[in-house]
Amino acid sequence: TTTTTMATKQCDEITEMVCLESDLQDGQMKEVEVDQNKILLVRNNGEFTAVGGLCTHYGAPLIKGALVGDRVRCPFHGACFNTKTGDIEEFPGLDCLPKYKVKVEDGKVYVTTDKKVSLMPLACLCRQCNICECLCFIGPASLQCAETLRQNGYEGRIIMVTKDEQLPLDKTKLSKVKSVDTEAKTLTFSDGTNQHYDQLLISTGGRPLQCPGAELKNVKLLESYKDATEIHQMSAGNKAIIVGTSFIGMEVAAYLSDKADSVTVIGSSKFPFQSSLGPDIGKMTMQMLEEKNVKFYTSNGVAEIRGENGKVKEVVLKNGEVLPADIVIVGIGVIPNSNFLKETSVEIDSRNAVVVDKFMKTNIPDIFAAGDVVSFPLPLVGHKRVNIGHWQLAQAHGRIAGLSMLNQQVVINTVPYFWTMLLGKSIRYTGYGEGYTDIVFKGSTEERKFLAFYIKDEEVVAAASLNFDPAVARLAEMLLMGKRITKAQAQ
Repeated sequence: TTTTTMATKQCDEITEMVCLESDLQDGQMKEVEVDQNKILLVRNNGEFTAVGGLCTHYGAPLIKGALVGDRVRCPFHGACFNTKTGDIEEFPGLDCLPKYKVKVEDGKVYVTTDKKVSLMPLACLCRQCNICECLCFIGPASLQCAETLRQNGYEGRIIMVTKDEQLPLDKTKLSKVKSVDTEAKTLTFSDGTNQHYDQLLISTGGRPLQCPGAELKNVKLLESYKDATEIHQMSAGNKAIIVGTSFIGMEVAAYLSDKADSVTVIGSSKFPFQSSLGPDIGKMTMQMLEEKNVKFYTSNGVAEIRGENGKVKEVVLKNGEVLPADIVIVGIGVIPNSNFLKETSVEIDSRNAVVVDKFMKTNIPDIFAAGDVVSFPLPLVGHKRVNIGHWQLAQAHGRIAGLSMLNQQVVINTVPYFWTMLLGKSIRYTGYGEGYTDIVFKGSTEERKFLAFYIKDEEVVAAASLNFDPAVARLAEMLLMGKRITKAQAQ
């Protein structure tokens, strides 16, 4: 029970009694407030610590997350923070949590805030101003790499290349690198200019797949802020057709459901997300959008997109049906964007991904790679090389690449975590479920409240949830620690 708080103020500090010592046991956390700051108070091994109570990514309340030891994982998108230092230890997000002073006197717990903004101290500055890091893409991997370099004292020049006209957003951007000369250590851009590098990070993401008729006006991809703006403007009050029933297609359909005159989705599988989340969750998401008058053509595909005067007019399906259209948004997948490396000796796998080791190094000295473009060894599956297009993973890659550039040998050790937002409902997912053979449900998709365990070789390899926080965040921590969860335990 919390008693009446008393505040003392000295200079810029405010101290308040927030709870009794007996209110928290070891391994528990509590959200308190001091001077209008939401603070997460944690007790471990008899010691109290306090850090900011809101995730620095999108402001989710960390009290709803999963606390495992001295680490709390955000329930929304999986970012992790050290509850002793406030350091961010897993992504998404760039910033650490503020840390607050705690003292215990006469069985009462006091927390002190400081109105002065304190920046995370940098490591001993290592002056390497003669080095030029050239980061090919402005996306999560390169941003995190640059942040890591600066936080670790690197003062050399960092060049970030992008074709986008805007500053970095919460979305991967495209660049226009034409070719790389690995022996001369130079990049050639599409405008003919060259740039020397000492160390290079390849973080060029994925290149979207196209469908017939993509050259017509009003056939759009969603790759940039400009694309998003144009899709919004062109769809308002018009007939929108979306090709693809994975994350991009479904999120766009949900967004346009109350803006376009009509929204139609075309997918090759029977249900959306069928290969990644399974038919039950896919059917549920389909029903959610159908309730908003979104129409689906599943187990189908696009044979042709027809135009008139260079502008899209209709879409012809593989079953012969013809659908009128004012705008077509294509989201049918991506392949790693590595074509500009084809004349180099950088190792590329059969799926077009750049091959890296556990330090995000390629086979060429001073060239690193990160993000959606790479195939990297994932500890969760016995260091098998995988290519995964997740925002959180790209940031994790960027951090390791940045440390490797500084000759700090830290291996990649992360658990994939992603989410999708549909009509205000967020489905969360963690692990690596490729090749799963069974799904065990707690709750049900009919109730739209569930936790799904993906099973392979009688073990849980991944999980997805809706309205079941912080279950997925907690499982992510268990997988990271190497804990084995059997199918019998999941049931």
